[in-house]
Amino acid sequence: MGTPIILEAQLKNVEFGDNVKVVMPANIYGCRIGNNCFIGPFTEIQKDVVIGDRTKVQSHSFICELVTIGTDCFIGHGVMFINDLFSGGGPAGGDKAKWKSTFVGNHVSIGSNATILPVTICANVVIGAGAVVTKNISLPGVYAGNPAKLVRSL
Repeated sequence: MGTPIILEAQLKNVEFGDNVKVVMPANIYGCRIGNNCFIGPFTEIQKDVVIGDRTKVQSHSFICELVTIGTDCFIGHGVMFINDLFSGGGPAGGDKAKWKSTFVGNHVSIGSNATILPVTICANVVIGAGAVVTKNISLPGVYAGNPAKLVRSL
């Protein structure tokens, strides 16, 4: 029987704005989090992520490298951001050149358990719970389903 290597969740090399609340345990490293943000427990935010002021990230969410989230956003429980589209038929692994970026505009709310592939989402958008965003969103509105489609304009 082997002995496992235990790695602790941690906050490491994070540029925090003023009045940020983080509920532990959380694994947050190498990123920038704006003023007056809230980060829920069991959240991972990876390096080079940028989160704008007054954004709330709820528990169990995963924000991978190459994601930028605007100001006044809401990221629901269990939201998953994806940066690897498995373009070669499997995980890109260490080949970060195959990873893609995601941009979320200001005033965007993303419902629980949504999955966000590498896309651009304009400002003033609501993504429904469980939606899978596979394409850029350029018109404000409410989007839901798999794949996510416009269900109502705002």
